[in-house]
Amino acid sequence: MNLADAQQQLDRAMKEASGAVEAVTSPAELDDVERRYLGRRSPAGEVREAIKDLEPADRPVAGRAVSAYNDAIGALIEERRAALTAAARAASTETERLDLTVGGHGRDRGHLHLVTQVQRELEDIFVGLGYRVAEGPEVEDDWHNFEALNIPPAHPARSMQDTLYVRLGGDEQVMLRTHTSPVQIRTMEAHDPPIYVVAPGRTYRNETPGPRNSPVFHQMECLAVDHGLTLADLFGTIEAFVRQLFDDESIRTRFRSDFFPYTEPSAELAVSCIFCHGEGCRVCSHTGWIELGGCGMVDPNVFRAVGYDPEEWQGFAFGFGLERIAMIRYGIDEIRTFFDNDFRFLSQY
Repeated sequence: MNLADAQQQLDRAMKEASGAVEAVTSPAELDDVERRYLGRRSPAGEVREAIKDLEPADRPVAGRAVSAYNDAIGALIEERRAALTAAARAASTETERLDLTVGGHGRDRGHLHLVTQVQRELEDIFVGLGYRVAEGPEVEDDWHNFEALNIPPAHPARSMQDTLYVRLGGDEQVMLRTHTSPVQIRTMEAHDPPIYVVAPGRTYRNETPGPRNSPVFHQMECLAVDHGLTLADLFGTIEAFVRQLFDDESIRTRFRSDFFPYTEPSAELAVSCIFCHGEGCRVCSHTGWIELGGCGMVDPNVFRAVGYDPEEWQGFAFGFGLERIAMIRYGIDEIRTFFDNDFRFLSQY
C-alpha cells in the first residue's frame, strides 16, 4: 500500500460510513457502525498498520489523514447518537407520563434490585463450584480491616480521604469497612483450613459521588486455602467463573502484574469485551478489554496474622465490584444510577 492507496481507502470508507451512520435507527446499530469504521480492524486501522511500510516522507501525511478520518467519523457518530437520544427522550416523555386521574389502575409487583440479582447469581455460581457464602460486620476494627491484611499504619489506604472512621474506641481504630476482605480474616480466625468461601457485601469509601465513583458500593471476594494451591488453580477458577457469568465460552481472560498488600504475587484481571468481542468499542475504550478486579496468592504475612503456617497452607483470593459487573453486563454508564431509586430504571430489570 502506498500513500495514494491509503488516501483512496480512507475516502471510500468515509463515504460508506456517512451513509451507514445516517441509516442507523438505534444505539446498538450505531455501536456496530462505530466498531466497523473506527475499531482495530477498520479501514483506518489497516492504514495505520501500513504506515510503517510507507516512504519516510509519506508517513506523517498518512498519519494526519488517519487522524482526520477518525475525527470526522467520530463527529458524525456523536451527532447521530445525540439525535437518537433526543428522539428516545421525546418518545419516553409521552409513554412515561404519569396518569394522575382518579381511579385504580392496579399495582405493579416489585422485584429485587439489580445489584441484589447480580449478587445472588454470583453466589449460585460459586456454590456450584464448591464454595460457601460468608458474611461479616460492616463496621470493622483496625485489625481486621488493615493490620491482618498486611496493610501497615503508614499505608495510603489508611488516610482520611479513603476511609470513613466512626467515633468508637480510639482514634482511627473503628471504621466502615473499605472492602469485604475483613470477612476473609474473620473466616480464617474461626475455621481451620481447607477453606473455600465467597464474601459479598456493602463497602464504603470517602469518595465524591460521580459517574464512576460512589461512597457506598458492593463487592464480592473469593478466598481459597488448601494444600498445594497455585496460580494455575486461581486462573482456572476465574476462567470457569467468568464463562459461567457471561454464558459465553469465547470470553478470554487477561492477567497483568499488579500490587495488593494482601496478595503476592498479585495481578489485575480483565476480560475480553462482551460487546465487541475484542474488536474495540466505546464500552471498552477501543482496547478490546474490560477490567474486572484484582487477584493473587495470599501473602504469607496474612496467614501468620491468623495463625496459619504459610509453609503448610497456600491460598488465593480475588475480588470485584458487583455494580461493575452489572454495568458491564447491562451497558449501564453511571454507577450512581443504582442509588437514585428511579422507578423507570429499576423496573427495567
